Order: sequence, then C-alpha cells, then structure tokens
Amino acid sequence: MQCSARPPSGSSFTDVVPPSESIKNAAALLAHNAMTYYKGNETGQTPGLLVDPYYWWEAGAMFDLMVQYWYYTGDDTYNDVVTKGLLFQTSPDNDYMPTNQTKTEGNDDQAFWAFAVMSAAEMKFPNPPEGSPSWLALAQAVFNTQARRWDTTACGGGLRWQIFAWNKGWEYKNSISNGGFFQLAARLARYTGNQTYADWAQKTWDWMEGSSLMTKDYNIYDGAEMSTNCTVPIPLQWTYNIGTFLIGAAYMYNFTDASTEWRTHLEGLLNGTKLFFPQSLGGNIMQEVACEPQQSCNNDQPSFKAYLSRWMAVTTQMAPFTKDYIMTKLRASAQGAAKQCSGPPGGGNTCGRTWNTATWDGKIGVGEEMSALSVIQSNLISKVAPPVTADKGGQSKGNPAAGSGTESHTPKDSLLTKTITTGDRAGAGILTAIVLSGVIGSTWWMSFGS
Repeated sequence: MQCSARPPSGSSFTDVVPPSESIKNAAALLAHNAMTYYKGNETGQTPGLLVDPYYWWEAGAMFDLMVQYWYYTGDDTYNDVVTKGLLFQTSPDNDYMPTNQTKTEGNDDQAFWAFAVMSAAEMKFPNPPEGSPSWLALAQAVFNTQARRWDTTACGGGLRWQIFAWNKGWEYKNSISNGGFFQLAARLARYTGNQTYADWAQKTWDWMEGSSLMTKDYNIYDGAEMSTNCTVPIPLQWTYNIGTFLIGAAYMYNFTDASTEWRTHLEGLLNGTKLFFPQSLGGNIMQEVACEPQQSCNNDQPSFKAYLSRWMAVTTQMAPFTKDYIMTKLRASAQGAAKQCSGPPGGGNTCGRTWNTATWDGKIGVGEEMSALSVIQSNLISKVAPPVTADKGGQSKGNPAAGSGTESHTPKDSLLTKTITTGDRAGAGILTAIVLSGVIGSTWWMSFGS
C-alpha cells in the first residue's frame, strides 16, 4: 500500500482564497513532497523508517511534523500512516530503544521520537489503537530512560551524546541531547503538572548555563569532549540547538506563571536567535549559518530549520509577549521558503535550501521539504489552540513509571518522587524527489504577509 496523499482536489494557488486557506493548500503540497521519502507503509518495507540513507531519528522528526500538519490543517490523510510508524518503532519496552538502532542511536535521536509523541498528546492527535501505549506514556518512558543516564563522571553532570559506549561520541556531551531532555522535561511538567519534571528541566538548564556550552549571551555551542571536562566547546551553532532551549524555556515560563527568571532566559535566547536571521539577508530570513553560506551542509542539517520554525511558533503561545518579534521572522522566512520551492525549472515545486534567493538552488531532500513545510504551516499558529494539558483538554493518559524493563522493579519508579537538587550527527541525502504540478513560489507566497 502506498500513501495516497495529494493536494486538495480542485484547488490551485491561483485561486482567490483567504490567506489561511492558501497556506493550508501550500502545506498540503509540501506534506506530500516530504512523505514521498517515506516507504514504510509499502509491502516489504519497515514501518517508521525513511528511505535509505536517512537515519532513524529524522523519521521521528518527520512524524512530529506530520502530527503538526494535521493539527494546523485538519487534513487526516496521513494519520494512519503516522500512527503506525510511531507505534512500530517503540521497541518491546515502549521507550524508543529498538534493538535494530543500537549501532547509531543517541540520546538526541531518541528525543526526537519523544517530541513526536509529546506533540500527539498536546495536540490531541487520535489515540493509538486499544492495547497500545498512549502517546503520553511513550514520552514519559523516554524521559525516564534519559533521566537514568544523567552522568556525573565528568563535566559535573549532563547527558552524553551517545547511549552506548561502543558508539563514536560516547565521550562527548552535546547541546542537542541535553536540550532535548530539557525540552521534554519542560513539556511533561506543563502537561502533567508534576513538579519533578520541572525540577529536572531546571537542573538541566543550570548545568548548561554553568558549562562552556552556553555563553552569557545565550550562544549555544555544539558540545564538548569529556576529556577536557567539557571546558573547550566546539563553537559551531545550529538552529535546532538554540531552538530546543527556546521552546523549553517557553514551556517553563508558562508552567511557572510567567516567572521573571524564565522571561529573562527567553529574552536572552530570542536575542541569540538573531544569529540565524542575518542582517545581510534583511534580518528576518532564517539561515543555517554554520553551513548554508559555504554550501557545506550535510544531509541531515537541512532539516534543522524545521525545528526552530516550529519551536519559535509554539513559543508565541507559551509566551505571548514574543509574538510580534517571532512572527515577523516566520512570515518573512515562509515567503522565502515558498519562492525556493520552485524546482526543477518548468513548473516544479521541489523545495531548495536557501530561502534568501527566489531561484531554486538545486538542492533536494527530505530536510529541505520538512523545513519549508514547517516554516510555512507555522504561520497558522494563531489559528490553532495552544497545546493542551492533562487538566485542560488533554485526552492521553500517562504512565509515570513507563520505560525500559519491568516497570514495577526498576530505578525509574523513584524518578518522579525523588528530590532533585539544583546543582556525523545523523543523516544522508537522497538524489530524487517526486514533483507535483504547480508553482509554489511564484503565486501564493504573498499571502503570508496578510
């Protein structure tokens, strides 16, 4: 069976439609483009995996994006496929530790699957079939496995990049792994109301703030080797690193009823995002500055802008004072992305990478499609309700003891009762893309300004 997704019948970007409908139509095309890289629902293929040579983590990230697509548009075309993919990869212990991923799985990889199921819980995505773990329980299971990995053998704490000692990166502590754990803890705190999740978020933030990975100006560096006690950071900066701390801080701001502490952090992080909106491009077009200008991005890095786009959008719901600043940038970036979704020449809508140019740059891949879809549909954020919580509209039932092993006889049972003291990367490319008829960039992009 293949995905039968297609743009809404009878629609075109030259139709006279309200701006929000025009954005939804664009999102439908780009969702289709992204899902052409997924064959897991076809006979003989593995559910939940993208086509080779894409890594496991990016499939989880794409499913998160597709949950968001449903939430923004109401189009349920992909819901069954997404649900099956999310459930097939849970592993026997329902904690996103499948045995066939042990060669490559890191803490950051696991976190992206947790983000997907956390989004499903927060957006009231249709519940899994009876007998399956709930979306919330799956996110809690990932949290529990990662909390047990908090490592004090070097650097005073933090998560290692890798889960398994035989993997390259075991002796490296990086921002996306710790930022992923921070974000997940903050989102679980808000959804469940459980203070212990918030305590872990605070602990992770304090560790980052006291390490070399975060500067006083809220620059977030890639990571550091444990052999240096994490004192010598790798100074690369990526959109998804600052993005995961931004959204985590926004959730903490919301959870703490707009505390001054978290507002200060939010303002600092927002200032830090300016690096990714260079003044040379007008100050509002998102760019992956560590690789785009040099055209040196590998095949996973083009998807990073998808995550910053999404997390900036939700920040406006968690902390409304950020709305004007953020939406100015998301609108301009969406306009740029739309113009770039114009390849190949002659009427295509394959998305490129460089949003500051109106001519398709020839780049193709699932990351390019995901980033364009994310920033474009994020312009619908004001049209949808904020993420729900357990006591305000939530329908996903949790399991605080979820995680690997026998739930009633493992250390994780105490994680939600103990007192907390304050104290490469994946991916590869693909050389083909299925092109639908219609030109995205030349017709409807102006609706984002409305």
